[in-house]
Amino acid sequence: MTRPHVLLSVAVSLDGHIDDRGTERFPLSNAEDFDHVDRMRAESDAILAGAETLRRDNARLLVYSEERRAQRIAEGKPELPLRVTVTRSGDLDPDLLFWHCGGPCLVYTKSPTTTVDHLAETKIFSDFPEILDDLGARGVRKLMVEGGTSIHTAFLAAGLADEIRVAVAPMLIGQATAPRFVNPAEFPGGPARRFHLEDVAKVGDVAVLRYFPKVTS
Repeated sequence: MTRPHVLLSVAVSLDGHIDDRGTERFPLSNAEDFDHVDRMRAESDAILAGAETLRRDNARLLVYSEERRAQRIAEGKPELPLRVTVTRSGDLDPDLLFWHCGGPCLVYTKSPTTTVDHLAETKIFSDFPEILDDLGARGVRKLMVEGGTSIHTAFLAAGLADEIRVAVAPMLIGQATAPRFVNPAEFPGGPARRFHLEDVAKVGDVAVLRYFPKVTS
């Protein structure tokens, strides 16, 4: 069985935060980078975000460019990638935008039932490799993972990420309890392991770094 290529995508402040402590999503990136992210979504077969990201951001995980959606159709693909979320508790708000736009979505859960069984296909999982096996069996060849912290941590701790795209924003959040890219964990190779840096690009005032974490520098 072929597992998908896993791309982790994240925007961080200079002091390593992915958001502030406010109730509204804090815009770290810029319009040029948002457009680049939209292009990567269009090139993916599935987009995944954790349940907490859906709750906090009311994320839809759509491809917004009409031209890119049309190109997917011309290539024989669905207009939008499969949208995926992961939840331990199964407690998901049925009113979130995620369920009501953009076609089918898929929920991986550790609970026998969820609050959205009537809105989405649900599948029980035990670990993250099992999720990749199931997505691979569904024909997903490229998976874009957009967070949040616990999801990125899980993929990296299990050694499942093939690529990391980090957009570094020129600002400081400065709040000790603001969320970060990853939580403390035992990552493969430990702190001595250096990832391969594939590319650095300037996108407006944002620096975009591409790392291949399965390749040692």
